[in-house]
Amino acid sequence: MNKSVFAAAILSIATSAVFAAEVPASLSDKNCKAEYPKASLMNEEQGDVTMAFLVGADGNVMDSKVEKSSGYKNLDKAALKALSACKFKPGTKDGAVAQTWTKVDYSWKL
Repeated sequence: MNKSVFAAAILSIATSAVFAAEVPASLSDKNCKAEYPKASLMNEEQGDVTMAFLVGADGNVMDSKVEKSSGYKNLDKAALKALSACKFKPGTKDGAVAQTWTKVDYSWKL
């Protein structure tokens, strides 16, 4: 009897942990790209920018911010603007579609 109660308790805890997890949103279109800023091309600027997006349950971006700059404001702004217009697959909380923050890295290379 004690083994059954223990097993049921463990199963209950494991099930709760699975549904309590948050799954962040992800880009629906992996081909979503930003246009290289002309001034950055002329100055041969390159770098990696990390951005965070608050994605609504409908997959649209509600808020965005740069978390780690490429070192060039033009590149950061262009990536943030372009990816904010992209469609995302919504994330989930407790197994239901919900608004979530997600991080996206974007590389600028010549």
